[in-house]
Amino acid sequence: MNPLRHRIGWSVGALLAVTATLSTPSVAMPRFDGAWSVSLVTTRADCIASYRYPIQISNGIVANGGALAIDVHGKVAADGAVTVLVSHGDQRAAGSGRLSATIGSGSWRGAGCAGSWTAERRG
Repeated sequence: MNPLRHRIGWSVGALLAVTATLSTPSVAMPRFDGAWSVSLVTTRADCIASYRYPIQISNGIVANGGALAIDVHGKVAADGAVTVLVSHGDQRAAGSGRLSATIGSGSWRGAGCAGSWTAERRG
């Protein structure tokens, strides 16, 4: 099992957990801002089976909320649609889904793996 694929698999999920349609011109209102906990589940390939990771949303922009050195970029649209791109070195994963005021869900794909994610607002 490739350790980098393993690491990016869960990172992607996390990132995904919280993801906004990049092509959507409107950015989410502050109702989605704050700390979120994202749980990833791998349903295809040999990436880590499940993982939980913190994500931060500020002014509709999705960012890394944890200590791991991964790049997390994404947006949340006003309707809660989210898209996220997570990367570490040359490995990349993308996720999309939808958030409500306190929870969210969607799917992710990258580094030869794929799966689903759920998110919940912390605090």
